[in-house]
Amino acid sequence: MKLGALCNVVRGSSPRPQGDARFYGGPIPRLMVADLTRDGKHVRPQIDSLTIEGARLSRPMKAGDVVIAVSGNPGLTAILVNDACIHDGFVGLRDLEATRLTTDFLYRYLTFIKDQNHGLAVGAIFKNLTTDQIKDIDVPLPPLSEQKRIAAILDKADELREKRRQALAKLDTLTQSLFLEMFGDPIHNERKWALDELGEMARVERGKFTPRPRGDPSFYGGRFPFIQTGDISNSGGRLRLWSQTLNDKGVKVSRSFPPGTVVIAIVGATLGITSILDIEVYCPDSVVGIQAHASKASAEYIERVLRFWRPIFVAQAPETARANINLETLRPLKIPCPPFLLQSEYARRVGSMEKLKVSHQSAISKLDTLFASLQHRAFRGEL
Repeated sequence: MKLGALCNVVRGSSPRPQGDARFYGGPIPRLMVADLTRDGKHVRPQIDSLTIEGARLSRPMKAGDVVIAVSGNPGLTAILVNDACIHDGFVGLRDLEATRLTTDFLYRYLTFIKDQNHGLAVGAIFKNLTTDQIKDIDVPLPPLSEQKRIAAILDKADELREKRRQALAKLDTLTQSLFLEMFGDPIHNERKWALDELGEMARVERGKFTPRPRGDPSFYGGRFPFIQTGDISNSGGRLRLWSQTLNDKGVKVSRSFPPGTVVIAIVGATLGITSILDIEVYCPDSVVGIQAHASKASAEYIERVLRFWRPIFVAQAPETARANINLETLRPLKIPCPPFLLQSEYARRVGSMEKLKVSHQSAISKLDTLFASLQHRAFRGEL
């Protein structure tokens, strides 16, 4: 049946003008699109709230109602944990016909077709879904017992994925804790380690890619990995994957860095994000490569120190232009210089944790494949 025949499909609304103290900052939570996450089944408003007067001008929903983002990330779906109003970037599904459709099954189905719905969104700059498009969604209606069984299986599979993701996140936290235990906070240097300039502990060089326009296809499509700042931010601290390649012509106008190099993004929204190369890659001038000098520093130590510096880099970046840092900032950077043997021990322990992370990442990949297979089988009636 059409979704519009199974529940009331209502568009969220926002009191105007935005930010007016008569309407905003009160006790009533309001759900924003930014509250949603890609894999979160349940959502609780965290960002915004309304006064009682503001709530009268908005769209109230109840705990357990399903909400669908129609702008920002069109098609992203969640179930409300508590009563709340919804922003006009949402459609809410109220008064679900419980004799025909369960909330958990509906959530799982809408999540399954999320990309399909996203593709329906229109707009020259901001993509949006309409309320009518949501109402027109065809929803399969197996018996309620079957809906509950399917939702329970998918919930369990999703729970396994979430546990693996949590374990992976804890390993990242453990690495940070280990660093602090061994070296202390490098910004405040409570252990009173001797200070040295980064340019003395490592070779600090900027990447290079000189062609203009940068998008000239004659330089791309070869066998040489060519990373961008986004590859660094998506790497999780160890860079093994890349999004572009250069050909023989391209590498003549670029610069490569070997495995073990610390790379740092120096412009834009990714400014200050770091990673350690597991492969040789070519880099543009928006990336700096830092190669630790043998017997002076380890890549793992330098990379972690720079993570502490990132908030400072971001705060000090020019506000009048595209945010950036440069070699003149990085090379003279004074950082604590603990004994190399201690840094090597830290690198060894981090290496052990990295092996565990790779194992978890592999397991997550397999669980993602399993989950996708279960979804397809479930909504084809084969589960």
